[in-house]
Amino acid sequence: MAFEVTRVYREHFPALRFIGLRYTNADRFEGGFGKQWGEWEQQDRFGALKKAIAASPYDETGIGLMIFGGAEEFTYWIGLFFPAGTQAPDGFDYYDFPESDIGIGWVYGNEENGEIYGGPPHEAVCARLGESGMGSFRNDLAGVDGGDVYCFFERYNCPRFTHKDAAGNVTLDYGAYIFS
Repeated sequence: MAFEVTRVYREHFPALRFIGLRYTNADRFEGGFGKQWGEWEQQDRFGALKKAIAASPYDETGIGLMIFGGAEEFTYWIGLFFPAGTQAPDGFDYYDFPESDIGIGWVYGNEENGEIYGGPPHEAVCARLGESGMGSFRNDLAGVDGGDVYCFFERYNCPRFTHKDAAGNVTLDYGAYIFS
């Protein structure tokens, strides 16, 4: 079975600070960032991050954040969304986001064979968001110099992703910062 986009909808996020670690294409291992996710799990970096910050995360689920454009063509971050202005602990970086609408697409498929990751699911979610009137992706985020900047993210560690259904499939939430 190939992946399927089963749902799209709009969420509204307040201004947020994403706190985590930033990776580039040079950090990819076998085409992706699974190695880094494994390190986060093995070293309980999510727990350490939550423990080091007095504020509660906006969302408890681990986030894979993708930033396209600007001075660096592509960066991939792993971390959590926190309230705006939250102090990042030593060893972690941050990226600030304004209040914004978010287009969310649910990508259903087999996580183990990788079909829910990469270009094809990204393009399918973007197309479905466009068909639903949510295809105006923000390109003005965080005031980054060097051109248009687009931000997308994947939500991990939520029940749709961590619990396989009877067919052995999961649902990955895929989000895009959009203009209202």
